[in-house]
Amino acid sequence: MKTNPIARLAWIVPAALLFLTIHQTYTAVGLQKTLNEGVQTWAEVTHYERSDRKDVTYVSLDLRVHMPDGSVFEREGLTLPYSIGHRVQEDSVEVSVLPGSAQEVVFTEIGKTHVSIAWSNSAMSLIALIIALIGVVSWNRYLARKED
Repeated sequence: MKTNPIARLAWIVPAALLFLTIHQTYTAVGLQKTLNEGVQTWAEVTHYERSDRKDVTYVSLDLRVHMPDGSVFEREGLTLPYSIGHRVQEDSVEVSVLPGSAQEVVFTEIGKTHVSIAWSNSAMSLIALIIALIGVVSWNRYLARKED
């Protein structure tokens, strides 16, 4: 019994969606952990770039965080979705910082929204995973019956 190579390749779709679901769940948990357990402080925005292209819209930031213990924590190239990134246009922003965590810096003002977006992405990926899995399993069963 020979299996269709395209049917085997179709398993890439559910595998990719599984990876995406796990990644977005991990991101949401990391964001929430930093919001809950991180140090609340102010960060200086050293660079702000907004992309207004039709195909790619995002905000990129460089931050210098002055920690309460006197140390300086710098992060470059932080990106935010354009839908919430436009709210961060000041010279300084309040942040939650948890060095060493998956999401070390979270903007306090938009943190809850950022967490909600990550959970929404995770849920959509899970739904797509279930649909793709049902489709691939059904297709493979159909091909197996057809070959018999």
